[in-house]
Amino acid sequence: MIDKQQAITGEYIVIRALENGVTIIGLTRGRDTKFHHTEKLDKDEIMIAQFTEHTSAIKIRGQVELLTKHGRVQNKG
Repeated sequence: MIDKQQAITGEYIVIRALENGVTIIGLTRGRDTKFHHTEKLDKDEIMIAQFTEHTSAIKIRGQVELLTKHGRVQNKG
């Protein structure tokens, strides 16, 4: 059985920018959701992100390819 800490910190996603200027924003957990971290990626740069005890969501602006345990996702920008 997975404990609470593993459930929070166990999932990673891979983000590959398909264009310049992709913005990735980490959003906090808790009562009030706030931005806590921002990254910019240029075309073909890759970022590996992890959900943590502080990060409950990730917002992405721009055209990317995502790889998760649930499969591959590509947006149209």
